[in-house]
Parts: sequence; C-alpha cells; structure tokens
Amino acid sequence: MDKSWMKKPRHSKEYVLGINDFLKFASKVKTIDGMISCPCEKCVNSTMLDVNTVRDHLVSFGFCNGYECWFFHGEPLTTTTTSCETSTSHVQETLNAQEFLNSQDISTEYGDIPNMMHDLLRGHIVNESGDSNNSSVPLEEVPNVQQSRQVPNQEAQRFYNLLKDADQHLYEGCKNFSKLSAIVHLYQLKCLNGWSNKSFTMLLQILKDMLPLDAKLPKDTYEAKKIIKDLGLGYEKIDACINDCMLFWKENANDEECKVCHTSRWETNENDKKNSGNDKENNGKGKKNSGKDKDNLMNASLKTRKKKAAKVLRWFPLKPRLQRLFMSPKTASSMKWHAEGRTKDGIIRHPADSLAWKTFDNHYVDFSSDPRNVRLGLAADGFNPFGNMSTSHSTWPVVLIPYNLPPWMCMKRSSFMLSLLIPGPSSPLNDIDVYLQPLIEELKELWDDGISTYDVSSNENFKMHAALMWTINDFPAYGDLSGWGTKGEYACPPCNFNTRSQWLKYGGKYCYMGHRRFLEEDHSFRKDRKFFDGTEEMEKAPVIPFGIDIMVQTEGINCIFGKKKTKVQKKKRKRKEDVDQEPKGWKKRSIFFELPYWENHMLRHNLDVMHIEKNVTDNVLGTVLELPRKTKDNLKARLDLKDMGIRHTLHPEKRGDDKTYMPRSCFTMVQKEKDSFLRVLKKIKVPDGYASNISRCIQLKQRKISGLKSHDSHIIMQQLLPIAIRGALPKKVSMALIDLSCYFREVCSKVLQVEDLEKLESRIAMTLCELEKIFPPSFFTVMVHLVIHLATEAKIAGPVHYRWMYPIERYLLRLKSYVRNKAHPEASIAEGYIAEECLIFCSRYLESVETVFNRPIRNVDDATGAMSNIQLDSTEWVQAHRYVLFNSNEIIPFRK
Repeated sequence: MDKSWMKKPRHSKEYVLGINDFLKFASKVKTIDGMISCPCEKCVNSTMLDVNTVRDHLVSFGFCNGYECWFFHGEPLTTTTTSCETSTSHVQETLNAQEFLNSQDISTEYGDIPNMMHDLLRGHIVNESGDSNNSSVPLEEVPNVQQSRQVPNQEAQRFYNLLKDADQHLYEGCKNFSKLSAIVHLYQLKCLNGWSNKSFTMLLQILKDMLPLDAKLPKDTYEAKKIIKDLGLGYEKIDACINDCMLFWKENANDEECKVCHTSRWETNENDKKNSGNDKENNGKGKKNSGKDKDNLMNASLKTRKKKAAKVLRWFPLKPRLQRLFMSPKTASSMKWHAEGRTKDGIIRHPADSLAWKTFDNHYVDFSSDPRNVRLGLAADGFNPFGNMSTSHSTWPVVLIPYNLPPWMCMKRSSFMLSLLIPGPSSPLNDIDVYLQPLIEELKELWDDGISTYDVSSNENFKMHAALMWTINDFPAYGDLSGWGTKGEYACPPCNFNTRSQWLKYGGKYCYMGHRRFLEEDHSFRKDRKFFDGTEEMEKAPVIPFGIDIMVQTEGINCIFGKKKTKVQKKKRKRKEDVDQEPKGWKKRSIFFELPYWENHMLRHNLDVMHIEKNVTDNVLGTVLELPRKTKDNLKARLDLKDMGIRHTLHPEKRGDDKTYMPRSCFTMVQKEKDSFLRVLKKIKVPDGYASNISRCIQLKQRKISGLKSHDSHIIMQQLLPIAIRGALPKKVSMALIDLSCYFREVCSKVLQVEDLEKLESRIAMTLCELEKIFPPSFFTVMVHLVIHLATEAKIAGPVHYRWMYPIERYLLRLKSYVRNKAHPEASIAEGYIAEECLIFCSRYLESVETVFNRPIRNVDDATGAMSNIQLDSTEWVQAHRYVLFNSNEIIPFRK
C-alpha cells in the first residue's frame, strides 16, 4: 500500500483518501467488536475506538510520529512498501510485533516477558509521538515533522532488536526461555547477589559448554550488559570546569575554556605542559607570555591527540524515568495511591497527610487536581567510592524520590532515581548549584509544560507535571543546597538571624543555648539567672522564615561560583574591613528559587534526624563517661563557666603552680557507675535484624564505648539509654536524659498526630532548659540546638522516615558497590546504575523467581521448626510486662 499520503498536509485530498484506504485495511484485518486501535497523535494506539471516531481523530490530530508500519492493525513487520522501505529495512528479519505479543510459544513460567515487551513497545511509541497536546497546531506548521518521520532513530532500531531476541528460543526445543529472558534472569542474579564481572563471565562460559551448541547466550559480561542496557534508559555526559565554575552546556557547549577562570576544558598531562613550555621558550625569546597564551599553547598541543574532558557531570534525564512509572501496570496504579488509597482520618502517616502537602495543594489547584502529577524529594550527599579512607575522594550523587508511592514502596531502593552524578575528587560545596542546572531546567519544564505520558492503569494519555517538595541532606550539605552558612554565629537555619549563640572564650567555639525563648511567656525559667546564663529571657521564640523573607534577605547577593578566585577577588578577600562588612548568614540565593513554586513551600530543606540523633548521642555518652576528646566537660569548659560567672561550684581551683582541681559534676559517673552502665549495654540482646551487635563497641576494662554507627546511636538513644541510665546518675540528670530519649522516640514514630506534636514542641523546650541547668555551655553544639525544631518540622512535613538519611546512606553503599574500575569510579557507577535500573523494571515481571521485590524474609515463623521452652523468673516477667505496656498500641489510651 502506498503510504506517501501520511506525509501530506491534513487538509489535502491525498491525506483524506489515504485515511479511507487505511481504515478499510484495518477494518478487514484487525478489529475487536468493530473497534480498532486509534493511531492518532493524541491516542498513540492506546485507545480502542470505532472507525468513524478514528477517522475524525486522524483528520484532527494526524498520525502519531514514527508509526509507518501498521503492526497494531495487522500489518506484519516483514512487509515492505514503497514509502516505508527505508524505515523498515532494519526489521526485515523480525516477526510480526503484534503476533509476538500474543504468542504463547515460550512459557511464561519464568517471567512474563511478552507483557513486559508490550509495555515497553507502548511506551516507545508514546515517546516517539511527541507532545500529544499540540494537536491544535496544523501539521504543516510544526517544524521538522517531515524529517522526523522519515528514518527510524537508533533507539527504535535497538528496540526492534530486543523484539527479535525476545522471540528467539535460547536453543532449539527450549520452551521456558528465550534469549532475552535467559539473559535477564542471569543478569538479575548477578546484581541481586553482587557477582563480579569476571565471575559472571566465567558462569556464561561454563553454561555455553553445558548447553547445546546452538545456545544463544552471550560470551561475556560485556555482551550481556549491552543487551540489558537496551531495555533501560541512558544518561548524558556534560563537561564541567575543573574548578566548578561552569558547565559546558547549552550555549557554552562548544567553548574550549572556562569563561570565569579561563582554565582549559580539557585534561592535560605532563607532555602537554612540557610542549607548551618548549613553545614558550622558542617563541618568547626573553618575552613573557600571558597566562592566556599559555593556555592556547596547551590547547594547541591537545589537538595532536584525542581530547578528554577534565571533569564530566553525568545527567540521567528525569522525564523518561517518570514516564516509565506509568508504563507498567505494576507501578502505574501505585502512583495514585496518595489520593485514592490513603486513609484520610486526620492522622499523619505519609507526606500527603502533612500540612506542607495540603497547603501546596490549596495554592496550586490545577496541579493537585490530577493525582498522577508527581511530587519529588531530592537527596544529595558525598561518599568515597573506593571503600577506604586512605584516598581523599568525594563523589556526589543526587537522588530523587517519588512521594506518590505508598509507604511500602516509597523509600525502597527500587524507587530511587539517580538524577545527577557529580564527579570528584573534591566536594562541590557551595558550587553545587552549577551542577544542578540540568535538573532544575528539567523540573521547570515539567512544571510549566509537562510531558505527554501514557497511563496504563487508566488506558489513556495525560499531561504529567512534577514538583519538587524539599531536599534531604546532612547538615553541611544543608548549607550547600540552601545557601545558608551552617557554621558560626547564625548556624541555625530555622532560627535564621534570630539564632541565639555565644562565643566561648576558652573553648574557642560558639555554643547555642537560649532555649527559654521557646517556653511560655510567663514561665518561671525566663527570670531565672542563677541556673542559666546569668540573664533574664524576655524574647519570643523565632519564627521559621517564609520563602518571601528569604528572597528579601538574599536580594543583592552576588555569588561567583568556582574554586579558583580571580586576582581582584583575592585582593578583596585580604582586606579585613571588607570581610567584616560581608553579610553573615546567606552565602547565595539557592538555585531552587528558580522553580516558580519554591518560595511558597512551607518547608524547603529538612533537618536530618539521623545525623542530629547521632551527634546528640555522642555528646551525651562522651560527657557522662568522660571519654577522651569526646567529653564536653573539660578544663576549657570550666574556665568558660568562670568567665560567664555562672555555676560557681564547678569553677576550677588552682592548687599550686602547676595543678588545677576540677570539682566533680553531677552529670559524670564514678568508676562503679560506669561499670554498671556499660555492663547493661554489653549484655543486651535484641532480635535478629533489629540492631547490630552493640556489645562489640563496649570495652569494659577501659570503660569506653567507641565505634558506634548511626543506627547504633539510634537504638541506644531511643531504647537502651532509659534502661541503662537508671541508677547510674542522679534523678534530675537521668530524668532529663530519659525525656530526651522519649522525645526522639515519639518524633520518629511512623504514625503522628498534630496534637501530640504540639505537646512535644513544649516538652522539648522544657527538656533542653533542664539540660542547660545541668551541662556546661560547650555541650550545646548546634546539633543539640536543632533538636528543638524536629517536632515542628514533623508537624509541617510528616513522618521523619520519609525525610531522613538512613535509606539514602544505604543507597550510597549500593552505588559504591558498582565501582569496578577505580581509575574511573563515576563511570563505573553510571554504567552499573543504568544496568540495574532496567533490571528493576524487568523484575516486576519475574514473579516465579527471587527478585528485589519478593525476597524471602530473614525470620520465618515456622511452627514445624525446633521449639524450646523458656522459664521466666520474676524479674524477667516484670521486664516483659513493662515492655508490653510501653510498646502496645492498645495500652496507649489508658496511659493518658
């Protein structure tokens, strides 16, 4: 059939007659109850309609881009016509795509590969069709449409190769596996169990020897990975200035040097430097070349060999990854869970229940009207990809988290999307905004224009939009992303310029007390000078700044990115009076404010509960156990007390010329109390998987505790400290620490209520004031002060386990495992990620084998297994009874 009419204008006579010929052909070959698949730009073969409606759609919207072989309407892919000869030459040897999708020749016992390929095919056509909402524009007025429909792109050719592999038996007579399904199964075992590339190659080689000679297995890991990668999504490389000044991107894509520091874009070696030095000697003859001439000489020497960028940012486009979430029926319905499956009873279990989410919905009604629009969280942190601390290297991945998903999917590794991989060896620090530009550009497009996406759960196309809700980082990265300086006088971002800090003369650092401001205005502690810092407190609690306040505060701040400063900047930095006049607090206006909605968020950056809890636990244990270099009660701390004129009983006393006596404080333990405290932690036993072996960190002879990981501190603070501290310290000290422990436990609860969080806000203010009366000012680092804001942020944004770094840190460990070539760690991570990303998609269709979605639980309750009877003594009965009272939801109403 002549298909040249498909390229004609829609109002032409040839186009209308061609539509009639197409409908006659489709009606004879492929109909379902008189209905056919509509191939227009809007429906993209995703909707079954009657013939007359299809005719109207084709006249109004035109044929979808790339659909020149009508395999959805019964035309085999092996058919070659005069108009599509060039566009179908790459699939002459493949089978009919529609016949393959309906084929039962290969068993689906070990994976539903046909349905997987069907979903991929449908998503491929949607992506090729472009923007379906531009159908009102006449086809002849859309630029480059004719060229885009002539020859299939490389992505299409790779997809049709996959179709061929999916229908090719592993060997003659094999009914359970095709070539593609066998490779998918084997490679997902490699990723699931962490096999090395060499071990996987050895396995493939021995399998080829075991199987018949006509087996279609690849010969090594490299060939297998090439096939697997075709199922997934790729990434783009963007060159960057080695000093983090700029990206060679968009209008700067062809630049040879940085516009800020004038450093060459390309990597240079010793030979280049020698050649440039020789050229300088030969051409200069006593004359001095400028630095720019030297760079030109280096660039000239680079022309003799292949250029290699000095620094490369790897960008994983977000749009196709979001589209893929709606491509599979396994995930498409879950993307609407926050609106359709969530229990709406006023209790906060998910970010969708939070005040921040609801306020955003009320502010942007058009966005919230479609539950399929995606809400994202952004997490970024640096890690050493080499697995040891002997090499200083910091690689920064930027990870996106879709919050539309239900709790059992949202914070899993399989739902995380790597967006950017910022290269090392040094941390980007304040210059991270330079690397965030591609992501911010894409987020702006997703907010303003959206992207045409096919939703398999509702069998329709829709315009998908996306919004970034907040960022998740540790405290130093918080400062890099927000632009607020997290050190010094104004280190607390929520308190902003109202941060209450005091410089410790002998300690040489700032302390952050002043928590009486958060109490009621008539509280007795506000006028108590003796037990606090010697002053009365009359100020009100600071208010978290709104986005508009930050916009005003950052007005006029001109931040020049890059590690290499110009001569003018260096001279300006050396003048002390200029340094004193620099605005404190803000270092820059964050690039996130380029997003149209960012200033209207109630919470833009999250305080990380994981690192805060870790630091507070270290402070407490180091001080009460008097651990060297970790205790906050030392001679300098006592001298600061004397300098401030408070707590005279703890002031150091001079005894002789070279001796100083420090009176014993109420918060430090004697040797017997230390032994009792550490013995409880040493003998504690917890269920498998609940915590690590904390006893390995306890040294009874040295009376020390060391080597605690973040989760160890989490368990000690919330569960073990209240038990071990009883009887080891005076009641006023132990009760204050137990209150702190209960606060962390309630803030970290998976189910929250606004009324309880409001009570926690007042309780933590009282607890920190009690601690101010006990511990020295050096104890109150900024991390201890940030504790007071955790309940407020939980009330705004919801449960903390959606906003802390625990799952992100575990994900960084996974990324570290991808490093095979230590000379190119970022490249290894990128290649490993895209291979596992496509396997995660494939694993949703492999239900009969073990995957990341159906791994067996560690502890199986098997009544047929070995059983043992344990006789509890009276003490154990009391402990078990107390545990039930403290941890059963049924008891909570009776405890109030």
